[in-house]
Amino acid sequence: MTNKRYDTLQVEQGIYVPQVGRDCPQEHPDRSILHPKYIRHDVFDETYPYLDDSFRFRFNNWVGYNFVLRMIVYTINRVKNGLRVRGRENLKAYRQQLKGGAITICNHCNRLDAPAVLCAVRAKRTTRIPMYAPNFNTKDRWYMWAVGGIPIPESGMQAMKLFNAAFDEFHRRGAWFHIFPEAARWDAYKPLRPFQKGAFTMAYKYDMPLIPCVITFRPRTGIYRLFGKPEEPLLTVTVGTPVLPDRTNSRKDEVNRLRLLCHSTMQQMAGITSNTWPAVPENE
Repeated sequence: MTNKRYDTLQVEQGIYVPQVGRDCPQEHPDRSILHPKYIRHDVFDETYPYLDDSFRFRFNNWVGYNFVLRMIVYTINRVKNGLRVRGRENLKAYRQQLKGGAITICNHCNRLDAPAVLCAVRAKRTTRIPMYAPNFNTKDRWYMWAVGGIPIPESGMQAMKLFNAAFDEFHRRGAWFHIFPEAARWDAYKPLRPFQKGAFTMAYKYDMPLIPCVITFRPRTGIYRLFGKPEEPLLTVTVGTPVLPDRTNSRKDEVNRLRLLCHSTMQQMAGITSNTWPAVPENE
């Protein structure tokens, strides 16, 4: 089908727009369009250990970061996706502000985009990532858990209280967080979709800097044609300048300011001159 939002996108000269994103929906930008195979049927409620300090988790977390993420997955990203990183130097002037933790945000456009961002900012294994709970019932369950993924409770006030309490403690310990404000993954989708407010509410609540990151695309050329389909683009992660919350503003006003500013900043980082989605969901 023809996607008018995708077709009316305007970008700077020389910016590559992959064509594999054309069949994405024109409405409901936060809905998943994937159809993963579920191999378990676990329910993520008040019985789940959102704050897991067990030796089992700490060992798997060490293995997940130091061996699987930094060696295996990083190599796959480099070879299969031609991963490049730009803008890491933007963090140097903010070392003091980042000591107490930060929130990386990025467009959600590839199965290995979270590992790409974590490697781009050289995240520590204490990073925690709120994730769509049903995906913990797929074959990726162990990896998601081992690199710090925390399932967002599907229902229940008590479960959400425990989830929030866990992140309160993660913040107290100086952990970093990673969040995809677009919510759902749409592979190789160039337009920047509306942002949910969760990341910005968390930034205000914890007074944590936001680090905008953007994944852009390059055509698959040269030796990379051996490791992927011709239409699958190569990836570049650009790390932007941290955005600091202003706690003197009201929560509502500051969350809105952060969301609009980050969306506009990331749009510019992506080389988009006229986006086809608003910064805020139309039904909010």
